[in-house]
Amino acid sequence: MTTKIATVFLIDANRLFREGLRRLLNGTAFEVSGESGSLREGAAALRPSELPPDLLLIDLTGAGTDEFVELRALRARIPGARLVILDDQLSTQRLSEALGAGADGYLLKDIAPEALVQSLRLVMTGETVFPTHLADLLVKGGIGRLSIVEPASRGHLSWHETDILRCLASGYSNRMIATDLNMAEAEVKAALRSLLRKLKITNRTQAAVWAMNNGIGAWPAAKRAGSLTAA
Repeated sequence: MTTKIATVFLIDANRLFREGLRRLLNGTAFEVSGESGSLREGAAALRPSELPPDLLLIDLTGAGTDEFVELRALRARIPGARLVILDDQLSTQRLSEALGAGADGYLLKDIAPEALVQSLRLVMTGETVFPTHLADLLVKGGIGRLSIVEPASRGHLSWHETDILRCLASGYSNRMIATDLNMAEAEVKAALRSLLRKLKITNRTQAAVWAMNNGIGAWPAAKRAGSLTAA
């Protein structure tokens, strides 16, 4: 029997897609506790006086023009819940706005089921998740620079901080960074907090994009594969 580690509330305008998510999560470490067809309905259903879900999984496809205003309101209403956005395609503007509205993850709807569950696990451990090919698209010029990234010089970074940024650009979790750089996970968390303050940004996704925009690329594919195997 699978131990339930998180309750999930689904928000999606498509009832069939919500049912698909419910069935996908059935038997995993996530238990669907409720659902709604819109952010507004979700905010009304999730009362602060009641036990909130651990995770909100939200598909913004087809949402109105005030979607991110409503997303901020929902985040303020349920501040302790983790929040992950699902979208049809990668948009730098929407990714930026989602993170600015308090999202803990931004994933594409074509993600493999196993990858989705693993991403949700990472979110519940405090990680921020985003599409794994984001770094590759940045390198190839497939998407533009993100507005969430502030211009900064990389000259003040140590070699150790640069290695951490390469790990972030490669999509590594804290555990993978610890393994790759021979550090304790507690040391990784402390180093990340210090690095974010130095770069004047707020989360690891912004740090990964900052790295790519400042010439600090991801590790080569072979190295990334080795780290994933070791993790």
